[in-house]
Amino acid sequence: MARPIIIDTDPGQDDAVAILAALASPELDVKAIVAVAGNVPLSLTEKNARALVELAGRTDVPVYAGCARPMVNRLVTAEYVHGESGIDGADLPEPTIDLAPGHGVDAIIDLALAADDDDGITICPIGPLTNVAMAMVKEPAIVPKIREIVMMGGGFFEGGNVSPAAEFNVYVDPHAAHVVFTSGVPIVMMPLDVTHKALSNPERAARFAALGTPAGKSVAGMLDFFDRYDSEKYGTDGAPLHDPCTIAYLLEPGMFGGKHVAVQVETAPGPSQGMTLIDWWQVTGDEPNALVMRDIDDEAFFDLLVDRIGRIQT
Repeated sequence: MARPIIIDTDPGQDDAVAILAALASPELDVKAIVAVAGNVPLSLTEKNARALVELAGRTDVPVYAGCARPMVNRLVTAEYVHGESGIDGADLPEPTIDLAPGHGVDAIIDLALAADDDDGITICPIGPLTNVAMAMVKEPAIVPKIREIVMMGGGFFEGGNVSPAAEFNVYVDPHAAHVVFTSGVPIVMMPLDVTHKALSNPERAARFAALGTPAGKSVAGMLDFFDRYDSEKYGTDGAPLHDPCTIAYLLEPGMFGGKHVAVQVETAPGPSQGMTLIDWWQVTGDEPNALVMRDIDDEAFFDLLVDRIGRIQT
C-alpha cells in the first residue's frame, strides 16, 4: 500500500526535483502539495507547485496556498539563489489548473484528521515550517495522527547557509521550527551535513537532459541554473541538492545514515537565530527528538532521481 504524504514546499529548483520524484513514485500517495512563502513569495511558490503538478501529469493532486509569511518574523526570500521565479531554468508554461479551495493549513489539518489510525499521515516539509506549525497550533489533535515528519532543514557541522549559524528553511521561521521540534512527532531531519554530500554536478545534470522528456529537460535546466550560485559560494563542482533527500529517504531509507539525537531551535533575536542545536555527542542528556542524517550514498541517490524523473512521460 502506498504511503500517504503531504508535501509542504516553497519551490525552489531543489523542491521541484523532490516534487517530481514523489509524484512519479507509486510507493507514495501524495494527498496534497501545500505551498508556503520561502525561497520566493507565496504568489510564486503556489504557482510553481501548480506548474510542476502539470509537468508531472498529476493534476489529480490538489495544490493549496498556505501561509504568506512566517509566524513572527518578516519574510526573507532567496531570489539570489533561485532566480526571480524561484525555478529559473525550467521555462515552464503558466499553469492552467486552479488552486484547491481553502487554506493550506486547513488542508493539512483535514488530511491529518482523516488519515487512517494505523498508517497516519507523513508530512514532508521542504521549506519553512510555517504551515505545519500553524496546523499544530490551530488543531493539536493532528499531532498523534502524524506518522512522521521527514524534513529538510538545519545544520550542525556545516553551520548555516544564510547566516553563520542558520540554514535557510529554519532561519526563515525559527518559531515554527521550534513548534515542530517540540511537538513530539517523530522527525527525520535532513540537515546541510547530509545534503552537502549530494552534489548536482554538470555530469549528473546531463543525465536528466539525456532522458529527452519535458521533465528531464526541465530538471536539467533548473540544475544548470541552480548550480551556479552554490558552486561559486562553496568552490565545489556542483550544488547541494537539498530537498529531494526527503523523498529519497521515504523510498530508500537505507541510503542514509544518521543518529537519534536531541535538537533545539534558537528563536531569540540575534546572530544565532535559526540555529539548530544538535546534540550529536549527547552531552545534554535530553531525550532525542529527531533522527538526524549525516551520511548518504550519493551515487544511489542520483540513480534513484534519474529513474523517477524518467518515469514522467507527459
